[in-house]
Amino acid sequence: MSKPGVVVAGAMGRMGRMLVKLVSSSDQVTLVGALVRPGSELIGQDAGTAMGGPALGVALTDDAVEAMARAQALIDFTTPEVTVQLATLSAQARAVHVIGTTGLSDTDLLRLRAAARHAPIIRAGNMSLGVNLLVGLTRKVAVALGTDWDIEIVESHHRMKVDAPSGTALMLGEAAAEGRGEPFGDLRTPARDGMTGPRSRGSIGFSSIRGGDVVGEHDVIFATEGERVILRHLASDRAIFARGALRAAIWGQDKPPGEYDMTDVLGL
Repeated sequence: MSKPGVVVAGAMGRMGRMLVKLVSSSDQVTLVGALVRPGSELIGQDAGTAMGGPALGVALTDDAVEAMARAQALIDFTTPEVTVQLATLSAQARAVHVIGTTGLSDTDLLRLRAAARHAPIIRAGNMSLGVNLLVGLTRKVAVALGTDWDIEIVESHHRMKVDAPSGTALMLGEAAAEGRGEPFGDLRTPARDGMTGPRSRGSIGFSSIRGGDVVGEHDVIFATEGERVILRHLASDRAIFARGALRAAIWGQDKPPGEYDMTDVLGL
């Protein structure tokens, strides 16, 4: 059987370049497409030489329809607008759509859900094994400690990150809310500023730090009178996200249409 063909969206972005290198060097999949923004001056150039390396035999393109015609999987770390558009094409191609894009709105998620009726969509705010273990631990600790313990989620990222809180922070908040048996929207507290008054019992607070080249740091703080429990994950190499995304693309090849996440991929 031939190896599954993979298209990388946002191929010349920070994550995209890493994914192009990883996919092209894999012995389990084949790089068949590398998408860049419409009108990019790089269109037509070989994806490998555009990154300063050897030619890969795959030209950079903004024609997603043509690229997806040869694909069994699409790996997508782009923007909400682009991701929603690509979801329609992936559904039409019956290709696995691996989504690492964050900042998706409720409307975006509804459109992804519609696309998932036709092809597998694997979406996660973070593709790393360690973070997904942290999500599971957060859920279990929230169950064990109950609402007498306040929950604060603190995340740090590089200065170029455009959304806050991070997708990973929201994953952790959702896990904590599940542990408490309450809707996440009812417990989530936005960033505080000014005279906010005392915190509401059972609420989940968020703080975001942006600066330098921080890859990703997440703390889940459980605090009560006299003690705190802190769960932490530190990412020092973006390759963990690329490796997780590729693993998801391979895992999804024999899966029926539907919505999945990294806990499914990792069997957690």
